Amino acid sequence: MTPPGSLPAARVAADGRLRVDWRALLRIAAPLMVTNAIQAILSLTDTWYIGRLSTEAVAAIGAIYWLVTCVVLVLGGVGLAVQTFASQAEGGGRRRRASQSAWNGLWASLAAVPLFLLAAAFGAPLIAVFGLPASVEHLSLEYWEPRVGGAFLGAMTWAAMSFFNAIGATRVTLIVALVTTLANVPANEFFMFYLGWGMSGAAWGTNLAQLIGLLVGLALLWWGPIAERYRTRLTWRPRGSMIRRQLMVGLPIGVMYGADILGVALMQLMVTRVDTAGAAATQIVMMLTSLAYLPAIGLATAGTSVVGQAIGAGDRSWARHLGTSIILCCAGFMTSVALLLLLFGPWVLPWFLSSADASAGAAVQLALLLLWPATAYQLFDGLNFGSSFCLRAAGDTRVPALTAVLLSWLLFIPLAHTLVFNEQQAWISGLPQWGLGALGGWLALMSYVVVLGTAMFLRWRSDRWQRIELWGRRS
Repeated sequence: MTPPGSLPAARVAADGRLRVDWRALLRIAAPLMVTNAIQAILSLTDTWYIGRLSTEAVAAIGAIYWLVTCVVLVLGGVGLAVQTFASQAEGGGRRRRASQSAWNGLWASLAAVPLFLLAAAFGAPLIAVFGLPASVEHLSLEYWEPRVGGAFLGAMTWAAMSFFNAIGATRVTLIVALVTTLANVPANEFFMFYLGWGMSGAAWGTNLAQLIGLLVGLALLWWGPIAERYRTRLTWRPRGSMIRRQLMVGLPIGVMYGADILGVALMQLMVTRVDTAGAAATQIVMMLTSLAYLPAIGLATAGTSVVGQAIGAGDRSWARHLGTSIILCCAGFMTSVALLLLLFGPWVLPWFLSSADASAGAAVQLALLLLWPATAYQLFDGLNFGSSFCLRAAGDTRVPALTAVLLSWLLFIPLAHTLVFNEQQAWISGLPQWGLGALGGWLALMSYVVVLGTAMFLRWRSDRWQRIELWGRRS
């Protein structure tokens, strides 16, 4: 049996039983929750800047925001896989192996640059498929090409930050996030308004901020106490076998979250086709709910680290107990924040649109309505994030990815198509059409998340992940 002192976030209670050391866990999780809260503020800041252009600009970013995110996740999932391998290596005391996983994640992300550029080049024919209003389509494409082309910078940053998270150096992750956020504000102001680039300026501002954050992350990986402790200057060379193993785990991670995000992206495209005000309202509510899910993802990311470390230390029963505790905390946190958003929504929502815009009033009133289904599914989204991140720690990514793909394509997207469109607006004939617009899209999203969150939690509780072979047992 593994000694309690070598287990992550563990303490021995007065009755001699192991209990979760919440203080130790929060030392890891709190910087990640703050990091992701900063990311939420960054997204809200971008939305505020774009709102200064027009309601159509907000509708345009809403139409493609999640589509861009889907491309980044699918192509950059290997960066997220670094945390799985590095945390297991850290738990087993194999520091050299942990640092190797970081560098090979960076190399794999860099090798994906041609794919990011190809995705950027195909933006015009892809966006044209969805039949958006001409002005909205033009603004969407202005943002798409530079943002997707430069998104490899974010994927590489994920690889570095995943390593820092895996070894418990979450304050380093916070530093990288803070630098990126602070750089983003003047970068947006410069590109969007000083140079007058508008929507494309928002994309270039984000790219520049991510480049600065990546350089800071690489510097902290190359110099300082982490570099000394993990010998990172000696492990930078690419290793084909390690890259292949990380791709086997990382691609399903990207597909799992990409399938989820693609469904949301298509729902927002449907809403944008129907109504510009509904698209703007949907984007604003999406960004507000990020105040619930992004900090929860920080807590879930800490779960990936400590569960992976427990598995690496050889105590899977403790990994199960830790994971379940973290999953329930994610669900409780997201529900609490969503209730606060519902309460303060009438005061917060008008901030995001110009009062001089004729469409602003309608968008705000609709956004108030959309907050209700958005609040209703937060408990299950917490189960989804907590469970999927803990499963990721064990390398259990294929079945969760398949589950997400099937539920997204067979439940969420058809249901959204039915609820959003009327018969004249539909992309596909033959389906019943209820014509509820933006409200229909959010009802479909609520139904999908309830089923997905339940399925992921049941997968975690089934203990199938305990049969997966530990990675990197040999040094």
